Amino acid sequence: MVSLNPIKICYSCYNKINFIDPSIAVAALGLSPEYFNLDFKTLGFLFESLCIRDLIIYSSKCNGKVSYYHDRYGLEADAVLHLEDGRYALIEIKLGANEIDDGARHLCEIEKLINDHNKIERQVPIRLPDLKIVLTGTEYGYRRDDGVLVIPIGCLKD
Repeated sequence: MVSLNPIKICYSCYNKINFIDPSIAVAALGLSPEYFNLDFKTLGFLFESLCIRDLIIYSSKCNGKVSYYHDRYGLEADAVLHLEDGRYALIEIKLGANEIDDGARHLCEIEKLINDHNKIERQVPIRLPDLKIVLTGTEYGYRRDDGVLVIPIGCLKD
C-alpha cells in the first residue's frame, strides 16, 4: 500500500486515510489510464480521495470540517461536511450512475436511524442532516424523490 502524503480523517473509533493528491498513488504504482478500464474498484477509491480532498478545500473557506461516519450497525457515509453553525451534510461518493441508488439508500437509512433515535430520546435529540448528497462522476445533477441531491464533482467550486 502506498502512503505518500496521506491526510488522516479520524472520527469515532474508525480511521480513514485519503491521499491529498490521488495521482501520487497512481504514479507510485506505475499505473496507466488503461489499467483502470479493468479495475473500477481501485478507480472508485481514488475518486473518493479526490472528492474528499475537494470537499476539504472548498469547505475550508467557510470553516467547514469533513469527517467520516461509520456506526455499529454497519451504516456509513463517505463524508460528513460540518459547518460551524451546526448544519451538516451526509455525503456518499459514487463514481458511476449505477451506484447512485445504493448511495442514496445508505444516506436515507442513516436519516431513519436518527429519526428513530429522536422518537425514543426526546431530551437529547440528534439534529437531522440538512442535506443528503451523492457526489458522483456523472454529468448531471438533480434532486431525487427521496430528497437526496445527486451532484457531479465538476459542480463543486468556491
